[in-house]
Amino acid sequence: MTTHILRVDELVAGYVPGVNILNGVNIDVAPGEFVGIIGPNGAGKSTVLKAILGECAVRSGHVSFLGDDITGKRSFELVERGIGYVPQTRNVFPSLSVVENLEMGCFLRPKVFDERFEYVTSIFPRLKERATSRAGSLSGGERQMVAMGRALMLDPKLLLLDEPSAGLSPVLQDEVFVQCREINKRGISILMVEQNARRCLQVSHRAYVLDQGRNAYTGTGSELLRDPNVIKLYLGTLAKFTG
Repeated sequence: MTTHILRVDELVAGYVPGVNILNGVNIDVAPGEFVGIIGPNGAGKSTVLKAILGECAVRSGHVSFLGDDITGKRSFELVERGIGYVPQTRNVFPSLSVVENLEMGCFLRPKVFDERFEYVTSIFPRLKERATSRAGSLSGGERQMVAMGRALMLDPKLLLLDEPSAGLSPVLQDEVFVQCREINKRGISILMVEQNARRCLQVSHRAYVLDQGRNAYTGTGSELLRDPNVIKLYLGTLAKFTG
């Protein structure tokens, strides 16, 4: 049995021929683990997720999931294998109701909808209350619940989250991070890219700091929160008084 649910080895990738965004990134996620990725703008954080999902060109390196090489496979194939993905933007169907959005999440196995709906709304009770509301009419925090809920409808083994707190108020950001912890406690591994570096490190078991498409630092969340270099370069002085 593999000791990693996800492994990214020496990944070099980019969008434009001849221009690499990732320059040999290494990341692994163990079963049941919550792993964060932080770093400055342009460091390649979201590109890691897109490379895993086959949405940008991988020039060298490998991505494996449950021991199988998935390098370059398309996102719909990875959903079937057990990987859920929540993009940062355009992550709901605004003209559809909450229920219809969740139905889209289990289109591959529609017979499990009722069971998965109960599971998802046990994590996000608000979605049951707003079940018939159009997703476009929801608050930012509620839309994020819909997006995460839809990704959970096929019972993924791994959830990829791209900036789940983006655009939300501090209070709603905290709610999202609490919900991510709850999802992880239920046995789903998480790889989360997050701009709110301090909060990411507080909720993650381990984290990676990327800079210029390369691994800069790695360690447990609490270790990185206390690391003087990480504080100085990536967190700012306020990090000394958090977590």
